[in-house]
Amino acid sequence: MFYLLGADSELVSNWRADFFPIFKFVLLCLILVSAIALIIIVMMQETESSDTTNVITGIKDTYYSKNKGLNRAARLKRATIVFSIIIAVLTIVFLISTKYGYGGSLWS
Repeated sequence: MFYLLGADSELVSNWRADFFPIFKFVLLCLILVSAIALIIIVMMQETESSDTTNVITGIKDTYYSKNKGLNRAARLKRATIVFSIIIAVLTIVFLISTKYGYGGSLWS
């Protein structure tokens, strides 16, 4: 059995017509979860300042206090890059699967 789908009325098999709406929904959910995680990670990051003195106490930061937060800051920066790449790749896969998967529109 074949279905008629898409603007160009191409014939598509049952498994493709059943699989791609579920695949698109899963991809959209993964993009949404990744975007929420990226927002949270960006909100957790501290602003970078070139000043080495503490504004409130006026005491200069020591070498230990500078590098103490470096591990956390580096992990958050790495996580930001990773989640940005994940969102970009999932979005490209979503658009390609929509265009070439079965000729459907973005939301149907």
